[in-house]
Amino acid sequence: MHSVAWWPTLIVLVLVSITDMRSRTIPNWVVLPFLGAGLVVSGWLHGWVGIRQSLAGTTLALVICGAFFWLGGLGAGDVKLCAAIGAWIGPQQLFIAQVVTGIVGGIWVLVWALYAGFAAELFQGTGDLALGWVKRGRFRDPDMTLDNPLRRRMPYAPAIAIGTLLSFFAF
Repeated sequence: MHSVAWWPTLIVLVLVSITDMRSRTIPNWVVLPFLGAGLVVSGWLHGWVGIRQSLAGTTLALVICGAFFWLGGLGAGDVKLCAAIGAWIGPQQLFIAQVVTGIVGGIWVLVWALYAGFAAELFQGTGDLALGWVKRGRFRDPDMTLDNPLRRRMPYAPAIAIGTLLSFFAF
């Protein structure tokens, strides 16, 4: 499945990375058909085993990325994109892709914050996200959401793209 998944995944990741960098959105008209196609292709190539693998990859992405969405650190488009990728590559490769994406994303955020001149604000926000729940009495900070116009939003699709594409070399 991995060799079949390479080209569609590459095309979608390039497209959504460009879109996310330009408009800070990942369009559903790209991601949702990509998710459906992943389920269909997996089922066509591997039968029920392929469909189970696709669903497991999608579920794993929803759990991992959904937690970060719930905390306010990822947008819904990022979550849907990772779920669609999971439908194409399955849970084992998706786990590697998520780990690499986290590393790439951390570097990406740090470089972006240093370049834009708000590294101190970044570290303060990270500390509040990680440890501020003790003061707040709840995990999610109502001020630290992507909907807050005072918060900086970074396009995360390029980090997802790099992490996912590098995961192909691990398998």
